[in-house]
Amino acid sequence: MAFKMLLVVVLTVSVLTANANRNHDLGVLKGTVQTLARQLMLQQLFVEERIRSDGDSGVKQIRINNKGTRSYFSDTITQRSALATHDHSNYDRTVGMGELIVVLNGVEFRTRHNDYKLRMPSKHSKTYNAMEDLPFPGVPPSVRNKQTVADQIKEMREYFRAFKEQNTHIRQDYKNYFKPAMCYLEGGWTTNTETLEEPFHSDRHFLDAAGWADLHKKIRFTSYTGSKSMLENYSFLPTTLVDVKNGTPQYSQWNYRILCNPIKTQLGLGDFALVDDLGPRLANRKTLDQMSLSRAARFTLNPTHGTHHFNSTLGHGKLDIRLYGQGIIDNIMQEIPGKDNYLANLNDNAYLKTEYDMKYANNTRLNTGYYHRWFKYQTPGNSRTYTAYRGYADQNLWTAQTTQPQITPRTIKYCYTDRHTHKRTCTNQVSRYTYAIPLEIIWLTPLYRWNPYDLTFHHGPSTVSPANSVDANGRDGGMSTSKAFNGTRNDVFYFTPNDFFKSGSDPTREAVGVLDKHGLVRSVRSSGTRTFLPDIQGVGKVRLRYPIAPAHYEGNAVYKEIDALKEMVMNMQKYVKYFEVPPAVGQHTANNQSLVIAADDEHFQTSNATWHTPGPHVHDIYLTHNQYRDVTHAKNVSVYTSVALGHQHLIVMSVDPKNHTIFKINQCDGHPTCAGGHTNVLNHLP
Repeated sequence: MAFKMLLVVVLTVSVLTANANRNHDLGVLKGTVQTLARQLMLQQLFVEERIRSDGDSGVKQIRINNKGTRSYFSDTITQRSALATHDHSNYDRTVGMGELIVVLNGVEFRTRHNDYKLRMPSKHSKTYNAMEDLPFPGVPPSVRNKQTVADQIKEMREYFRAFKEQNTHIRQDYKNYFKPAMCYLEGGWTTNTETLEEPFHSDRHFLDAAGWADLHKKIRFTSYTGSKSMLENYSFLPTTLVDVKNGTPQYSQWNYRILCNPIKTQLGLGDFALVDDLGPRLANRKTLDQMSLSRAARFTLNPTHGTHHFNSTLGHGKLDIRLYGQGIIDNIMQEIPGKDNYLANLNDNAYLKTEYDMKYANNTRLNTGYYHRWFKYQTPGNSRTYTAYRGYADQNLWTAQTTQPQITPRTIKYCYTDRHTHKRTCTNQVSRYTYAIPLEIIWLTPLYRWNPYDLTFHHGPSTVSPANSVDANGRDGGMSTSKAFNGTRNDVFYFTPNDFFKSGSDPTREAVGVLDKHGLVRSVRSSGTRTFLPDIQGVGKVRLRYPIAPAHYEGNAVYKEIDALKEMVMNMQKYVKYFEVPPAVGQHTANNQSLVIAADDEHFQTSNATWHTPGPHVHDIYLTHNQYRDVTHAKNVSVYTSVALGHQHLIVMSVDPKNHTIFKINQCDGHPTCAGGHTNVLNHLP
C-alpha cells in the first residue's frame, strides 16, 4: 500500500514537472517568437526610414523601354512619355497610364498597368472605396443652338481658341466648359491580407492573381527571371508585420488606387511651368519649347496665380523660382478627401495639439480627413502658433485621416503632466492615415458630351455582342454602310466630327464611320481623353493632360545639389554672380546675349523679438523682383518668413504710403502684430 502511494506521488511529481517544463518551454518559445516578430517589425521600419531619407514621396521609375550609350538615354519617370502616359480616347472614361514604381511615405511599390478611369470618391457615402463618375462639362448653348453641324463646328472652335489663349474676350464664359481635374495616386496599409482587393476599376487591366500570396509568388518569379506579365497585370504591393497579439502575428497589406477630383481652386494654363528633365530632353534632342509640345513633358504648378509669362503656343507659363508656403498645389490637394470620401470631417488631436489650416490667416481647425502636407498648431496653455510639415524630410507627404476599419490603425501611449492637476496622465491615441501624391491635371472639355450628329450611345457592357450591336457582323468603323459602326458605346466612343479638326490632320486615318439614326455614315473621331488634340483649324494643337507628379529622387540631398548646379549652368545670365570663377561679364553666349549680373532678391528682416519666450530672434524675408515691384507700387504682398526657434510667420507687407523707404507688416498670422514682440517695421537690408 505504501509502495502504491509512493508510486502515485512520484508519477504526480513527474507529471507536474513535465507540465512545468512544457509550460516553461512554451513560454520561452512564445517569448522568442515575439522577439523575432519585433525584430522583423524594426527591420521593416528601418527599410522605410532609409527610403524616407533617400527621397520624397513621388514616382521613382517607369518601365525601361529605351537605352543608349549614355545613362540619360534610359527611362527615368519620363523618356518618350511622362509617367508612361498614353491615350485610349476611344473609351469614354479611360485614361492611359502604364506601370509605375512609386514611393509613398517610405513604402516602395510597383503598380500594374493602370489605365485608370475618370472617377472620384463618393459625395454621398462614407462607404469604403465608394466611387462615382467624374462629371463632364456641358456643351455651350451657343454651340448647341446652331442649326447646322458646320455652324456648331465653327462656334466650338472659338471656344477652344478662347481656352488655348486663355482669353475671355473671345468667349467670355469659356471657363464654364473647360474644367480641370486633379488625378492622384492614393495608398495605405489595409487590414485585408487574405482576399485580393482590386481598389479601382480599369476597362483594360486588373490584378491577375488568385490572392495576395499568389500575386507575391508571381512577382517573385518575374523579378527572379527578369520576365514580365505580357498584359502588365502584376503589382508589387508589400505585406508587413504590424503586431503580435497572444502569439499570433498581425499583418497589413499595402494597396493603392488612382482617382480624380474636380478642381474648385482657380487655375489657368499660365499657372503651369515646364520641369526641365534634362536627361530625357537631351536623349530626345529637344529644345525646351519642343519638349513642352511632346508627351515627355512634365510640369509643376507655380506657387501663386499670375500671368507668369503665359505662352499660348506652348500651353504654359514660366516657373516663379522662390521659397513659398501654402501654394496652389496645396489648395488643390486639400480639396481631395481620404477614405472617408467627401463627407470626411476629422481632427487629429495627437499629442494634445490643436491643428489649424494653413490656408487661413486665422486659426481655423484643419479637416484632417482631406489631403494636406503641413499645418499650424497650438498646445495646451500656449497661445503661440507653430507650423509643421507632415513627416521629417518629405516635402510631398500629403496625408489624410480616416475612420475606416479597413485601414490599419497605429496606436501610441502618450504621457504628459496635466497642467491643472499636475498629475502624470497617460492616454492611448489611435490614428488611421492614407497618403497621396498628384499625378496629372486633365482638362475636361465639351467634347465628351458634344454629339452634333445625334449618334446613338448604347449603354451597358461591351462583352456581349448581340446581332444588332455596334460592331456586329464585322463592322469595324469603315466608311461604308456595311462597315460603319452601328452607333457608339463606352469603348467605341466616337462623336466628334472629323471636320472639327484641320483638314489633313489625320495621317493615321483615325477617323471612323458611324451610322446615324437615319442610316447615314458620319465621319467622326474619338471623344475620350487625349494628351493633345489633333490640329484644330484656326486654333492649332491643344494640350489637355499635364503630368505634374513629383519625382522620388528630387528629395535626395545629392539631387538637390545637382539641381542647383543645373539651374546655374542653364541660366548663367541670371546666376553669373554665384560662380566661384564666373564667366566673363559682358561676353556673348550661344544666343548672342551678353552675360550681365542680375539683381539680387530683396532682403528684409524683422526686428528682434522682445518676449522672454521663446527668446530673442529675427526672421528673414526675401522678395523676388516681381514681388518687390508690387510692394513698391503700393500693393500688399503675402509672404512667409524664415523659420526661427521652431516657428515662422505668414505676413502681409507693404510700403508706407507716406514714406516709400519704410516697409511695414500689415498683418501677421491673421493678427495686427506678430507674436514674440516683433515691431511692424521691417528692416530693408542691402
